[in-house]
Amino acid sequence: MKLEDRTILVTGPTSQVGVPVVAHLAARNRVYGLARFSKEADRARVEALGATPIAADIGRDDLSAIPDDVEIVLHFAVVKSGDFAYDLQANAEGVGRVFSRCRNASAFLHCSSTAVYQPAGHAPRREDDALGDHHRVMMPTYSIAKIAAESVARFAAREFDVPTIITRLGVPYGDNGGWPWFHLMMMKAGAAIPVSHDAPSTYSPIHEDDYVRMIPDLLDHASVPASTVNWTGNEAVSIEDWCAYLSELTGLEAKLEPSDAALPSAVADVTRLESLVGPARVPWKEGIRRMVEARNPELLREQQDR
Repeated sequence: MKLEDRTILVTGPTSQVGVPVVAHLAARNRVYGLARFSKEADRARVEALGATPIAADIGRDDLSAIPDDVEIVLHFAVVKSGDFAYDLQANAEGVGRVFSRCRNASAFLHCSSTAVYQPAGHAPRREDDALGDHHRVMMPTYSIAKIAAESVARFAAREFDVPTIITRLGVPYGDNGGWPWFHLMMMKAGAAIPVSHDAPSTYSPIHEDDYVRMIPDLLDHASVPASTVNWTGNEAVSIEDWCAYLSELTGLEAKLEPSDAALPSAVADVTRLESLVGPARVPWKEGIRRMVEARNPELLREQQDR
């Protein structure tokens, strides 16, 4: 799908995932960014990217400020307050409310997560594998709210006849940050990094260049009933792996600590994704190095040696 001169709604435009998407699309489209905008700096950032902010809580507020002519919806908004009642309202009911307001859209991308899968060691999870409460130890409402939101998205796609694709995102990272960057900050602070007792702690990262690039092709596969696809890179990488590489780049020590509070591994099978849009292109080491160069170049060993 060609995304030029379109009217696009991006929910969660200030999120780590949403910012690169808005930055890319706003140059060639009319982009509206919907968020609560509790911080004026977030509103200013969205405006600076070329998008029009819409301030609303999708679970509670009137959504009439969303234009009637929205053609594409990219739904990245997520609430992780830890309060089940509010998080289910915002994440699950909120999806249905956005669908209802944007029922004339030609395509809807609902961003879910590989956190919906039942933990199964290091085996790659396919789209039809069992679901479960994967993130309970770290974010108690997250997995359940994501599963509920998927169900509402499937219902709404049928109810409003909106072609929809549900994407289960892996570990997003890049110049705008991500989990590996948080680990870098923990290394800088000398803090312990929790890892699974079932070592290694392995996940499926995807660089922001790849997920931004894949969006138009994913929208081509939106359908009624909704389709579902894992949305990750094609390399399984562990916390142990990327922290070791961050140590190599910076000289900082990674203090890994097996913990009951660490997330279980979550590796995605990308067979379906690659059949639809092709493989990810950014190798994880290249992406990690670029992340450090963009965010903390002063930590790189070659900078320290100058």
